[in-house]
Amino acid sequence: MSIAVLYGGSRPNGNTETLTKIAIQGLDVEEIYLKEYTIEPITDKRHAEEGFQEINDDYNLIIDRILPHDILIFSTPIYWYSMTGTMKNFVDRWSQTLRDSNYPNFKKQMSQKSAYVIAVGGDNPYTKGLPMILQFQHIFDFIGTRFEGYIIGEGNKPGDIIQDKKALSAAEQLRKELQ
Repeated sequence: MSIAVLYGGSRPNGNTETLTKIAIQGLDVEEIYLKEYTIEPITDKRHAEEGFQEINDDYNLIIDRILPHDILIFSTPIYWYSMTGTMKNFVDRWSQTLRDSNYPNFKKQMSQKSAYVIAVGGDNPYTKGLPMILQFQHIFDFIGTRFEGYIIGEGNKPGDIIQDKKALSAAEQLRKELQ
């Protein structure tokens, strides 16, 4: 099984990245840092006569990198009780890819994948992060991807996640599952 990790955070070595690195330690994964790419927000042209137009950014490069993988891990800090804006821009653009003749089998390809979410937040994330997890569930349901599980951790300042023994244990368990 091949694995790709999509990091949505903006802080290098932040809590979410740290927790994700624990979960994938020793595994062969392709790591994709969304902050290193330009992903323009979607301009909704689903019902416009001209349809979606090609956008000169890095979005399709990322799609091309994730499509070969069987498992996708969405790693995002919890920002204002949801995924980061960068991660949201990436997912929003799926609407365009669903209608892109260069990706005629996008939904079918995504339906053959499994997904996990790893998220860390600082304001009672074990409760307040659940709506974001439900949002991912709806996204995966729509696209047909199997949602295999999630890890929520608690941390605010860099390094705080190391104090969250529950999240660290869940990351260790996920690594065993992915081996």
